[in-house]
Amino acid sequence: MRQVTETLRVRVPATSGNLGPGFDSLGMAHGIYDEVEATLIAGKTTVDILGEGQGELPTDESHLVVRALMRGFEFAGLPLAGVRMVCRNGISQSRGLGSSAAAVVAGLTLAAGFLGRPDLFTKEDVLTLATEFEGHPDNAAPAVYGGAVVSWSESGRSHAASLDLHPELRTTLLVPTDVLPTSTARAALPTSVPHVDAAFNASRSALLVHALGHDLDLLHEATRDRLHQEYRSSSMPATAEVLDALRSSGWPAVISGAGPAILVLDELDAQTCRILEARGFAVTTPGIGEGARIVES
Repeated sequence: MRQVTETLRVRVPATSGNLGPGFDSLGMAHGIYDEVEATLIAGKTTVDILGEGQGELPTDESHLVVRALMRGFEFAGLPLAGVRMVCRNGISQSRGLGSSAAAVVAGLTLAAGFLGRPDLFTKEDVLTLATEFEGHPDNAAPAVYGGAVVSWSESGRSHAASLDLHPELRTTLLVPTDVLPTSTARAALPTSVPHVDAAFNASRSALLVHALGHDLDLLHEATRDRLHQEYRSSSMPATAEVLDALRSSGWPAVISGAGPAILVLDELDAQTCRILEARGFAVTTPGIGEGARIVES
């Protein structure tokens, strides 16, 4: 295996994990992207960051995209001397929009592109290696494949199956100014849940797969959850209040990943958008995103 090019650019989407009941297994990509340009060099690694995370994220080899790129080269059995990287970030950080998964998938996709052997470094390899970083594949899978996916891991490998989506499906993202580290949101979860709640979520997850592709009227019922959202509500009270209000009004709204952003599997009306914007939420209708791909430099 050899490096066939010196400069590549990759585009990776924002994602929402869970989609309500599909804890750590269902996810969706949005039309919001990070774009990373990388040039292989013989000298010291440098990272320039534009947009989200500028002035906050590391600019050396400890940057998550660089670490993932290095892991990809390690997977291929090749050394990585250094890289000059420019990250143009459109994905908000620490909001539950998969910014860390996007960074990891960006680095691994760049590695696969540099190596130039898609038969030996597949999308499933990218997903499996990304899951090493993330611990679960629900954000990495839609970042790799785009659209909506169900993902799982077995015997050290991660897998994903793309879901059919109804042509009239629309989405709205509500992004607050507040941030919430994923580690904090994870810490709020119990170590065990009642069997009845697990059964409830299993039924709603199955219903959600059907609703997304075939019956949008079922989305409100299909997005009910008992495994994680209520447990995390005290960590994001403003989000929890808005989520309850939206669902009480019939909107199929869920916490995006670990939060505090909210995903609505519908397009909100103008009046509701104005009310939410007045409460400090940025309202966007990003559309369904494409999976990670190399783009022309």
